[in-house]
Amino acid sequence: MAGAEGDDSLYPIAVLIDELRNEDVQLRLNSIKKLSTIALALGVERTQTELLPFLTDTIYDEDEVLLALAEQLGGFTVLVGGPEFVNCLLPPLESLATVEETVVRDKAVESLRKISQEHSPVDLEVHFVPLVKRLASGDWFTSRTSACGLFSVCYPRVSSTVKAEIRQHFRTLCSDDTPMVRRAAASKLGEFAKVLELDYAKSDIIPLFTALASDEQDSVRLLAVEAGVSIATLLPQEDLEALVMPTLLQAAEDKSWRVRYMVADSTELQKAVGPEITKTDLVPAFQNLLKDCEAEVRTAAANKVKVFCENLPEDSRETIIMTHILPCVKELVSDTNQHVKSALASVIMGLSTILGKDNTVEHLLPLFLVQLKDECPEVRLNIISNLDCVNEVIGIRQLSQSLLPAIVELAEDAKWRVRLAIIEYMPLLAGQLGVEFFDEKLNSLCMAWLIDHVFAIREAATCNLMKLVEKFGAEWAQNTIVPKVLGMANDSNYLHRMTTLFCINALSEVCGQEITTKHMLPVVLKMSTDQVANVRFNVARCLQKIGPVLDSSALQAEVKPVLEKLATDQDMDVKYFALEAISVLALA
Repeated sequence: MAGAEGDDSLYPIAVLIDELRNEDVQLRLNSIKKLSTIALALGVERTQTELLPFLTDTIYDEDEVLLALAEQLGGFTVLVGGPEFVNCLLPPLESLATVEETVVRDKAVESLRKISQEHSPVDLEVHFVPLVKRLASGDWFTSRTSACGLFSVCYPRVSSTVKAEIRQHFRTLCSDDTPMVRRAAASKLGEFAKVLELDYAKSDIIPLFTALASDEQDSVRLLAVEAGVSIATLLPQEDLEALVMPTLLQAAEDKSWRVRYMVADSTELQKAVGPEITKTDLVPAFQNLLKDCEAEVRTAAANKVKVFCENLPEDSRETIIMTHILPCVKELVSDTNQHVKSALASVIMGLSTILGKDNTVEHLLPLFLVQLKDECPEVRLNIISNLDCVNEVIGIRQLSQSLLPAIVELAEDAKWRVRLAIIEYMPLLAGQLGVEFFDEKLNSLCMAWLIDHVFAIREAATCNLMKLVEKFGAEWAQNTIVPKVLGMANDSNYLHRMTTLFCINALSEVCGQEITTKHMLPVVLKMSTDQVANVRFNVARCLQKIGPVLDSSALQAEVKPVLEKLATDQDMDVKYFALEAISVLALA
């Protein structure tokens, strides 16, 4: 019996080894994902002595298998007997941290960072720090890049001698010959600075930051910008002004647009340097970024206009915006690049809450008007989507006097695609302006579109009505929309009579059974005797569409006879659609 038990306990490892050697990648992947189950079955001792050495020896697999392995090992502490044995997870993870595929290395580093927290300070120095040193002085750049992510997790918990060694290794990696390693060091510089004592942050980190920020590779310089922002949060104001700002301002004028983009895109920089330095240094730099020769940089800066203005010191905010920022914004409104204009349109409305009513009316409204008429649909949409924050500042009356004429003008534009764009924004606009205002100013426009000479406009207008009813409710529809739509059933133009049917198709469901049965159905039935065959077959299609909304008595008593009559029409199409409606509504 004891022998049988022994065989049973061998079984999982045998299956695992078989599956790990299987030619099918999927089977190998599945077995790696079941590692924790296998380790539980094996028990702590055999996991340490058999499973981990076996895994360490098999690190030559497909990347996705190695990725799964690197992830699994990060949660293995309990399975190897808890924190005191956690160091036995280091060999396989060390190997994984040196492979060629970046995602595998990154996952191995993530797991190493996680289990570093479970080492005691003594184990950290005996087992973990030597691993970091080995990686940092490895022959291949892959191991050296992985080392960069491990310094900050062990530094706070080791003795001062070891700390000095760690700082030295980090310095060496910051001036490594391989750009990939310098890039990795630059990306971890800010994080490492946060765990260093302030004196060392000044003596060690600042020179490294300055060197990386003037690296020959722009991919290193742009990562140094992020590090600079982190370092800025650690230093007192006078050190910041002297040690970090010159380098950051140099990055804002870097010859590579990617580096300038990083400065323009940074949301934390302003908070990190504080109000005074923002006023003296960042405002001129931000102005230059808004005028940059590269569209990508202008786009990033335009996106940050509102946030930048919000974070300006309160006592001088309005003056700075009016004298320094607004002139640049005015130029961007007519920028040659649509991404720049679109980015600006998505945030410019937010300036109205910062600048107040008078400035908005005098300076911002003219800009909104220009953007409302922009040929790029995204610019127009971004303006219309954010009308509510301007409405809060200047009130609906002022808004209607200035912006609505522009909207009406677009709604009646000679180019049908411009009219179409405005229709698509109408439900959004209605939601922003409210029902009373909509009825007063825009309802007649929406009805006029229903008799436009372009079919695409009539179709969009029908769909627009349905969305408006969803917003304002069935009662509103019954009082304002339905009577006008039904009135078109008597129009001399058969196209307008057909539009009535299309509107009923769209509105029946949102208006509900009562309105459909009482008000719409009689009109549809009456149109079944129309002179024009196109109208008659659309009656059949309309009845098929609204049928499910009606109750069964109306279907039997009113709809069925009309459809049966249409099924004997001389026109082939009318016949076809009538028979189809009878069959779909199961009235046969």
